[in-house]
Amino acid sequence: MGTTAFDPAAHAARMRAEGWWNDRTTDALIAEAAQRWPQRDAVVAYRADRPGADPVKRLSFGELEGLVGRGAAALRGLGVGAGDVVSVQLPNWWEFVVVALAARRLGAIVNPLMPIFREHELSYMLAFCEAKVLVVPQQFRGFDHEQMATALQARCPTLQHVLVVGGSGDNEFERVLFGGSASVAPSPAQRADTLGVLMFTSGTTGEPKGVMHSDNTLVACVRGLAGRFGLTDTDVLLACSPLGHMTGYTAVMLQGLCLGCTVVLQDVWEGARGVAIMSAEGVTHTATATPFLVDICEAVAAGGPKPALRTFLCGGAPIPPVVVQRASKELGLDVSSLWGMTESLGSTLTEPARAHEKSSSTDGRPLDGTQVKVVGFDGKPLPTGETGRLMVRGAQMFMGYFKKPEIPTFDADGWFDTGDLAYLDAEGYIRINGRTKDVLIRGGENVPVAEIENVLLKHPAISGTAVVGMPDARLGERGCAFVTLRPGQAFDLAALQDWMAECKVAKQYWPERVEVVGELPRTPSGKIQKFVLREKAKAFAQA
Repeated sequence: MGTTAFDPAAHAARMRAEGWWNDRTTDALIAEAAQRWPQRDAVVAYRADRPGADPVKRLSFGELEGLVGRGAAALRGLGVGAGDVVSVQLPNWWEFVVVALAARRLGAIVNPLMPIFREHELSYMLAFCEAKVLVVPQQFRGFDHEQMATALQARCPTLQHVLVVGGSGDNEFERVLFGGSASVAPSPAQRADTLGVLMFTSGTTGEPKGVMHSDNTLVACVRGLAGRFGLTDTDVLLACSPLGHMTGYTAVMLQGLCLGCTVVLQDVWEGARGVAIMSAEGVTHTATATPFLVDICEAVAAGGPKPALRTFLCGGAPIPPVVVQRASKELGLDVSSLWGMTESLGSTLTEPARAHEKSSSTDGRPLDGTQVKVVGFDGKPLPTGETGRLMVRGAQMFMGYFKKPEIPTFDADGWFDTGDLAYLDAEGYIRINGRTKDVLIRGGENVPVAEIENVLLKHPAISGTAVVGMPDARLGERGCAFVTLRPGQAFDLAALQDWMAECKVAKQYWPERVEVVGELPRTPSGKIQKFVLREKAKAFAQA
């Protein structure tokens, strides 16, 4: 590790000198696309809750530009300016795209939030980032987001405005954002190196951390992915991963719009519907996690139309070889494996030309502008094939953690310790081979293990707990909670589900198996031996 501190200014100068940062904002790139292709579809949004007369909303680039300008003027009228935080908890709806781009036009910070989050997660996130505006659906998948947001506003002093898509009255989204005729044009003074997107990542030691990205880091990722895939403005991209996650937000939404592509939005994932949408819209590329790919294969095998996909980014966790082979056989598609994280965006990717050969055994090689290395716990580089700590640096790296300058990020040479264990092959491709952090990945989504354990420990019956991953063919992992109980107490899966619901925890984070044990295995120093529990969970899954 370096002996001096990391110098952000020197890093920025190097990124510019090497051509990885071009200081073009996403707002400028998308406005430029609107000038070049005003009639082209920019956003095609499918709503699962509108199967009747009008399930699809189409916005041309010209129409999108008009809505963004008017939305920016409306947000400015609400007091939103440069540096203010606009939190967006919407499904993959066209309204998400418009409000995010409108906020960025003002130099405001976009805080994308997953629709699965509930009071437990949001009460911390909104207060911590001092959100000024929160945008939610009135209802989504049977849950009343408007009621939740109203309750949160009463507890969050900075949250001045809640806008509700599908709501009514003074906080109705379309009336507030598009009721006036004023418009804000793109500004050449807008800077690409300031904080633009703040996205929370699952904490491994408790509270989630706010990961900060600028337009320069986001555009570097867009350019790197487009170059590796050979994407052009003629491609059609499907966003089925949530826009509240970096895969949907950057690798699909920003990627497509910055290139001038049509971006198709699917708000509720269902495999048969997904392949029908891809077929109808001529989708050529998407980026998502392994379970989506499995579902696409299942839908086509069941008689659904075979999509015209040319390229496919699959990330979140290593792809099982059988899934790579199945996609090749049933879809005629060579899937590209990706490794990345919220902090480093897309970092390593298998190029399509070698995907058939490399995606089942590696997680790709570094994108242009990115470097990786594998080191031992002494910090010294390890030889090919030897597992160690995966380090990454480059143009797409985050700016640090919001309000947490004390958290170690980069060493003096700009290297970031990912917390993943990996090895390099002879050609420079990496393979993730374990974790130094306590992470459970369910369906490509990190589950905040420490936070879930803390929630369980508050239950009056539980004296101790450890949550680990249990292998699952579709989702990669499901959560298994091992618990010890206080004398005379009982606890089972139904009790866990009731408790998680009472604590208003996002349902995707709930463990799906409970094992009551007499004691948790520990080291002599008292640390829980999770590797022992993972082996037990693995046996449960096999049984």
